[in-house]
Amino acid sequence: MRLVILDDYNLASEWAAKYICNRIVQFKPSAERYFTLGLPTGSTPYGCYQKLIEFYRSGDISFKYVKTFNMDEYVGLPRAHPESYHSYMWNNFFKHIDIDPANAHILDGNTEDLEAECQAYEQKVAEAGGIELFVGGIGPDGHIAFNEPGSSLVSRTRVKTLAKDTIVANARFFGNDLSKVPTMALTVGVGTVMDAKEVMILITGAHKAFALYKAIEEGVNHMWTVSAFQQHPRTIFVCDEDATLELRVKTVKYFKGPSGRLQGSEASRKDWLTPPIPVTNCFRLSPLAGGCGPSGPKHLTTKTASTHLQLASLTRPRSPTDTPPF
Repeated sequence: MRLVILDDYNLASEWAAKYICNRIVQFKPSAERYFTLGLPTGSTPYGCYQKLIEFYRSGDISFKYVKTFNMDEYVGLPRAHPESYHSYMWNNFFKHIDIDPANAHILDGNTEDLEAECQAYEQKVAEAGGIELFVGGIGPDGHIAFNEPGSSLVSRTRVKTLAKDTIVANARFFGNDLSKVPTMALTVGVGTVMDAKEVMILITGAHKAFALYKAIEEGVNHMWTVSAFQQHPRTIFVCDEDATLELRVKTVKYFKGPSGRLQGSEASRKDWLTPPIPVTNCFRLSPLAGGCGPSGPKHLTTKTASTHLQLASLTRPRSPTDTPPF
């Protein structure tokens, strides 16, 4: 497990985007060998997507031979609705790059047989050779995708009833009208994401600080589903300073360390963050902390509970909306 701490949201977004680009370039995708990328939605990955678009426009990356699988989609929300995840991905990412819409996979929350849709999605992932890199975000309660607190840590893609906290948090995208927020969704399972060869989780903002603490400093707990990724052999948590407010001081110092530091046996896998390709074809990433954080003598507490009130005022920047073609 690794924790990469950047100064702010913009730097965290840029670091994540560069890492994705490096992984794709290193993979050398082709018509016979596609790179498979798992993707999230929401406010946190928006900055990463904007940077990826920027890198595509500058000629640093192509998504022609990339297949994507999104984490989730609301049940019963039309694809053309501005808050559907089909619309989000199309307007904020896909329409700005050279990906073939046929290679962009998102669960269909409007199909008649939701269970069959979930099973078919798992099959599509398997047929694509599995996910090379699954990028995810979390909620303040530590859920990843729509794997709400209490979800099985070996769960697969399925229909999920949303928790009240999730509905309240997402109300800001529906005019703060709780009655307009879908109460069910299709989501990949924790086990589905755990099957990926590598997982990168983006955590930013003080309102996610307690979730990050639960994710890396306490044990694996199905009430905080993101904690399951402590047990994945290749997990990277990318966060900003605000998200570290609930971590022990010793933990933060350990992970920040000297730039580019690799710990113990991790040094043998330096290729994670330094792809063996010419530097002109990849991005330099810094800081590159690694290893597993030690326990500290004292837990640094903050008044982060009050920051949950900020959720109502958070907004997501928007691109002009078009109807997604997939």
